[in-house]
Amino acid sequence: MTIAMLGSEITVRGEFDLAAAARFLTGFGPAGRPEAESGALRVAFPLDGEWTPVGAVLRQRSPGEVAVEVHGPPSRADAVATQVRRMCSLDVDGTGFGEVGARDPVVSLVQGMHPGLRPVLFASPYEAACWAVLSHRIWMTQAVRLRRRLAERHGTEVDVGGSVLTSFPAPAVLAELEYLPGLSGPKMQRLRGIAEAAADGLLDAAMLRAMPAEEALKQLQLLPGVGRFSAELILIRGAGHPDVFPRAETRLHEIMRDAYHLPDAGAEELTEIADAWAPFRSWVSFLFRVEGEARMRESR
Repeated sequence: MTIAMLGSEITVRGEFDLAAAARFLTGFGPAGRPEAESGALRVAFPLDGEWTPVGAVLRQRSPGEVAVEVHGPPSRADAVATQVRRMCSLDVDGTGFGEVGARDPVVSLVQGMHPGLRPVLFASPYEAACWAVLSHRIWMTQAVRLRRRLAERHGTEVDVGGSVLTSFPAPAVLAELEYLPGLSGPKMQRLRGIAEAAADGLLDAAMLRAMPAEEALKQLQLLPGVGRFSAELILIRGAGHPDVFPRAETRLHEIMRDAYHLPDAGAEELTEIADAWAPFRSWVSFLFRVEGEARMRESR
């Protein structure tokens, strides 16, 4: 692997805390993250479109700048930095995010509990779609084991500044995969279908973000094994759309009912509440989910 040291920095528009993003990934099973590292976030992933395994190290030099050190072909340094920017939601101007809390005191409270935390995404819509297939109707712990097994057996190791991380398998690899211990035949077939769709450009993040959200969700639901819940996951946590309220995420709805003291609120009422969060409905939903999961862990 050729190492390219990219000396430029990402300009951060709005509040952002890289350490908060790293802490989230450490506890996020689908990311397969190692222990948190002080002052740095290391990632490895297939590069969008061409699927070369690459890596990057992020360090926050100041509140308004994040330095990126790219590990991959020098000619692809800008593309790696672009993908990392999206993965940390740094491609969105977050200067107006605080205004959502000013309009909604419940949101303000959640923002105060997680200062500087923006949505941390899958490396690509392709990886998000694979996770949607792997995790469908099984326990999270089972899905995490399946993803780890898939990455370890068919992914690529990348030396990311002295730490070896495993990049998720490229679509061409999954498209030819016949068997994975613990994965059912129907899921294996859906996984191959997702890989083929990614190779054909149907899971391009920029394309999905450019479309009206409902149109993008409808297109995603044409993929094998992808319903409304999975389509929302792919668009929000894969493509990084900042302003979509997850109508199918029942766990989020439960957290909102508790936070707003509305035990009988249905999806439509919750959607109306979320309309006031625009243009950051995805971001606020993410914070509610993070806080809800934190409280669940504390109660165990």
